[in-house]
Amino acid sequence: MDKVLVLNCVGLTPDLIKSGSMPVMQALAESQEFHPLTPPLPAVTCTAQASMLTGQPPAQHGAIANGWYFRNLSEILFWKQSVNLLEGPTVFEKWRASRPASSSAQMFWWWNLPSKADISVTPRPTYWANGRKSPDIHANPPALRKRLNERLGTFPLFNFWGPGADIRSTQWIANAIIDVLKEDRPGLCLGYLPHLDYDIQRFGPKGPEALQAAAQLDQACSRLLDVAKENSYEILVVSEYGINQVHKAIHLNRLLRKEGWLKIHPAKNGALLDPGNSRAFAVCDHQCAHVYIANSADIGKIHNLLSGLEGVGNILDSTGMASAGLNHARSGELFLLAEHDYWFAYPYWEGGDQEPDFARTVDIHRKPGYDPCELFLSPAWPSAKLSALAKVAYSKMGVRVNMDIVPLDTDLVKGSHGIPPRTESEGPVWIGPPQLLPQLHQGKVRAEDALSKLI
Repeated sequence: MDKVLVLNCVGLTPDLIKSGSMPVMQALAESQEFHPLTPPLPAVTCTAQASMLTGQPPAQHGAIANGWYFRNLSEILFWKQSVNLLEGPTVFEKWRASRPASSSAQMFWWWNLPSKADISVTPRPTYWANGRKSPDIHANPPALRKRLNERLGTFPLFNFWGPGADIRSTQWIANAIIDVLKEDRPGLCLGYLPHLDYDIQRFGPKGPEALQAAAQLDQACSRLLDVAKENSYEILVVSEYGINQVHKAIHLNRLLRKEGWLKIHPAKNGALLDPGNSRAFAVCDHQCAHVYIANSADIGKIHNLLSGLEGVGNILDSTGMASAGLNHARSGELFLLAEHDYWFAYPYWEGGDQEPDFARTVDIHRKPGYDPCELFLSPAWPSAKLSALAKVAYSKMGVRVNMDIVPLDTDLVKGSHGIPPRTESEGPVWIGPPQLLPQLHQGKVRAEDALSKLI
């Protein structure tokens, strides 16, 4: 096949496709091969996309979570975008080798700064010297950024993540993909549509909000799929994971802090996790967590301590991680999976510790773990929205303000992911033409095989 559009509709499941809220996607599924997809462990964005892009499990490509402990830096870093963190060639390099005359595009998939594709677009906020953050994208070639901004307006960054995350970011991305398909005509185009990640994490997969989000995504896909077909593209749809209904968070790091394993630095801006001087700490990522333990002699003690927490499911040691395809040098000494309706929260400060100043802000890079509370607006004051708008206005004027608009109440979160799906209907999907269907394993497409027939 010479022209293929791969759409990654994060959070898309058979249940949603068959719910009656997605007639466009359901019609596509019924006309193509439609199979459940087995996600990697952990079933999170960076890991799942890396497995699809490289055709390898995490043990080989090295993206063992959305973030991990960089031992050589003694830092926990999340949401790094460089494709050079992946160990092994990507589908774009393989496409170029097999079709030298054809180009490729990477539209909002991760591992995109830089990308191995010929054309790439990804969110890239401007961080001003005065501390202000404003919406923007990074594009290669650079002229594409100017073209998309002129035609589509500024990328709605604050609708891509945070309390304001909604359909507007997905609509902008869909229109950007359409523009690239028409103007640049890449042979291979990978596009990422994030909309289902928002309300289903906020409210869970079982309520009316999930169905409304599914309907909105379906509508956003409609014109995109039409344009792709009009321009002779074969269409392949994948998702990274399904989102599970959850009701309670597990605070691994607070227990480790209480028991003296985790150390903090009492900085002027609050208690900061001090991983380099800690004997043990957890890097929490949705329903999974890598636990890093400085002394191997303590692994058994930490295993026993954490296994007693309510909501902790399986705990994998090095042998278990090897069996799960997760035994990489970046992995923790232990890997924890939550029970189906629990998730792991990152907060580590305890008792007399001063809350860090980033705790109530949207700050995906400074927090040493994933924080879904960033999807909510704090109800701590009656005029929360007005206060948030005032802070945004001050920020736009160049006045430095702390955007402390995020709640700390983990009970607000009703959806999470990362563990293997309980049923096929709740898990991710693979939809595409028979020619692109890889070998099935127990009736499912493995994430690392999802794009294998493109080459």
